[in-house]
Amino acid sequence: MEYRHIKVERGGEVATVTFNRPARANALNARHLQEIEHAALSFRDDAVARVVIFEGAGKHFTSGADLTERHPEGDSMIATRQRRRIGQRCIQALLDMDQITIAAWTGAAMGGGACIAAALDFRIGAEDCFMSFPEILIGVPLMWQSLPLCVHLMGPARAKRIVISGEHIKAPTLREWGVLDEMVPTDAAPATAQAWAERYAAQPPIAAQMIKRSVNAISGALDRSIMHMDFDQHMLASGTEDAATAVASYRGDAPRVFKGN
Repeated sequence: MEYRHIKVERGGEVATVTFNRPARANALNARHLQEIEHAALSFRDDAVARVVIFEGAGKHFTSGADLTERHPEGDSMIATRQRRRIGQRCIQALLDMDQITIAAWTGAAMGGGACIAAALDFRIGAEDCFMSFPEILIGVPLMWQSLPLCVHLMGPARAKRIVISGEHIKAPTLREWGVLDEMVPTDAAPATAQAWAERYAAQPPIAAQMIKRSVNAISGALDRSIMHMDFDQHMLASGTEDAATAVASYRGDAPRVFKGN
């Protein structure tokens, strides 16, 4: 695949994947997600790379779904389900990587971007970074099978807080919650992520990869069984009157008055 929205740099034990739509704050359209999925899967056959750093070009890691993207009208529901499950596939491809994965996180990680950050093994956060899940603000639940990742990272109460409120949680709080493994000045995030990568790349790779997979299997043993229909829940919620009200309110066209319909 020819990449238009990401850059992949290989050539040693540490590889880098850069989200490369800085003019759009690295917003995730379907093509962007396909490229991330493709890149993650391509590392299955890479016996050289031991650690992969993910970063965003410009000020932000990624601002989440590209709301300017237009989808085909008149698709059947099955076609819509297949097309929109690219986010779920992207997250699963990241989780399944053998290599240790590290986020060099500056600025925003919102919605799908926050899901990507949560799916990686470690997160080096700049002092200006923040996380939010704004899905609730347009009347839909979080999907991409990422709710369990939030629970694993920060615990049930904090996961409820950030996902139900839609608020921006800033770097110091993310560090306190354990979402960030280290918080650094903004200009130090890439170098710090590189230092972490080199430290893990120096470990015996077979043992490191086995430990990673075992920890993921232990912590996420029930994730797929619980979240296998999260996109169907999203489709149900998006068709409600409350969701239409939420979208109108989000655009500034209506008050936020929800009736449970």
